[in-house]
Amino acid sequence: MITETAAVRIRPLTGAPTRLLLPKEQYWEDLADYLPRGGYARTPDAEQIRELVRVANLRGRGGAGFPTAVKLASVAEAAGPRCVVANGEEGEPASIKDRYLLRRRPHLVLDGLLLAARAVNADHAYVYVSDDASAASMRVAIAQRRPSIPVRIVTVPAGYVAGEASAVVRAIDGGPAKPTAKPPHPYQQGVGGMPTLIQNVETLAHLALLVSHGAAAHLEHGTTECTGTFLLTLSRPGGPAILAEVPYGARLGDVVTEHLGPIEVSGVLMGGFAGGIFGPEALDLPLTHEDVRNAGGMLGCGAVILLGPEDCQVSAAADIAAYFDRENAGQCGACIKGTDAMARDLAALASGTAGPDDVARLERLSANLLRRGSCGLLDAACATAASLVRTNRPLVDAHLAAPCRRCADASSPPGETRFRINW
Repeated sequence: MITETAAVRIRPLTGAPTRLLLPKEQYWEDLADYLPRGGYARTPDAEQIRELVRVANLRGRGGAGFPTAVKLASVAEAAGPRCVVANGEEGEPASIKDRYLLRRRPHLVLDGLLLAARAVNADHAYVYVSDDASAASMRVAIAQRRPSIPVRIVTVPAGYVAGEASAVVRAIDGGPAKPTAKPPHPYQQGVGGMPTLIQNVETLAHLALLVSHGAAAHLEHGTTECTGTFLLTLSRPGGPAILAEVPYGARLGDVVTEHLGPIEVSGVLMGGFAGGIFGPEALDLPLTHEDVRNAGGMLGCGAVILLGPEDCQVSAAADIAAYFDRENAGQCGACIKGTDAMARDLAALASGTAGPDDVARLERLSANLLRRGSCGLLDAACATAASLVRTNRPLVDAHLAAPCRRCADASSPPGETRFRINW
């Protein structure tokens, strides 16, 4: 497993997965700790790694859940030279999994990055982060291991769009960490014009474990479509964040009860800021990409925010929409105008000053602006507005009739979101 026990030992990828609250001990994975656990031990060739990933049906942990085998093949089949990037820019405010891996388990990430490089026959590698502590941790790991290919660390300012694949390429090449139009896609023409594999750091961690322990151990957990385990960041406003490794297919309500006990939940922000707003019925959802998608949302990077009885879904939507409006890259007219309009309408709804025309505009914009931006931010803003109106129209109508006390009591730091996890 990726997470460590309370005794700060690394558990193998066997046994019943679950648990873990971030321990108080500031454990850091030294090379001397990692090698005895199978780290850097096996050296399968490129074709063997790709076949192992295909058999295990390893999917990306960065958000979309795209099959890793397809990405590996796309870059491996392109004309060289080639490049790989460990994407650790955690733009999602409600996620801490990537920082955990980079800060606490850097050798697991580095091992996975080097295996990915071997799988696509790359001779250039990068670690892409926006967190100084993560960068420092990876520098020490690289110095300890001294990889056979150059591994460079690129640090960029944090931002919601900074981790998007084309933004990663643009930033490494010396530009701003903002998305570009596609095609070309990074696997076609990425860093320095090279075919480039960009993988989330959790995906690379699972790749390292997969090579160390084999496909059978990986396939012991999860479902047919979503195999293995994933890191779930579970949080609630004003409460501590929990990081748990859970098997795909686990019921959200069971995970909540195990780690937080019997608490009252009035709503769920699924998949962080991008997956939509649900009512408490989301606790019955199995945690797979397909089940959440069929319910009208997105599991995304595995971040889940629970709203309590003191929270209102409307003020939550207004907070997130305002964040998206501030975070848009300022490059697409549809995104600039669309996020601003939806943020203003949701703010009016939360303050009790909206009318039926504002709600109608929210519905219209959230449907018509889909897939109009260069990255996923505009779609995420649309999902926030659309899911609120779809899942809780009576609550929306109540806000048209009278101001909401819970919305009036909600507050966010100036220029920030109250759902950000600072760790």
